[in-house]
Amino acid sequence: MARWMGLPAVAALALTACVTINVYFPAAEAKEAAREFVENVIGDTPAAQPPAPSTTPGGGMAQRGTGFDPWMLLGIGTAQAQTPDVTIRTPAIQAIQSRMEQRFNGTLRPHFDSGALGFGSNGLIVVRDASQLPIKDRVAVNTAVADDNRDRQAVYREIAVANGHPEWESQIRDVFARQWIQSARPGWWYQQGGTWTQK
Repeated sequence: MARWMGLPAVAALALTACVTINVYFPAAEAKEAAREFVENVIGDTPAAQPPAPSTTPGGGMAQRGTGFDPWMLLGIGTAQAQTPDVTIRTPAIQAIQSRMEQRFNGTLRPHFDSGALGFGSNGLIVVRDASQLPIKDRVAVNTAVADDNRDRQAVYREIAVANGHPEWESQIRDVFARQWIQSARPGWWYQQGGTWTQK
């Protein structure tokens, strides 16, 4: 009799069991998306970078935790989610990228070349040395920097939202911040650890 008394409890547990879905931040995919976006904005052809290593023979990312979980027979346990690709191909993201590309190659690039501007460690553009800006250009450059930084913040948010994970915004921003620095051309300046370094 005692044996049968436990069955309703097991049945109730099975019916009310939670399934937790682990969604991992796709760091390798985010890095590749950032590299593509940044290189399109900056424009000229960079030195070749090796592709991110694949973790499976087929080229995709390996699924984490694919071992047998006996609790899954009762509907209890953790459902493993395959890491998603990171898309940067929505109309909103493409529109921001187009604005940034025009602004970068139309107004900002010469001032990166002169050392007046640099990439901040937070993924934004910083006026590093205002004395390098010709007086006649200062208003236009400061406006372009402010507009570009607004677009940068918007694109980090938009990429996270477009991929269904708004909570990834800060991680997307960090990945992009590193990529702007990695893609900086020789002679350009960037911040690292609070100090300026010339590439």
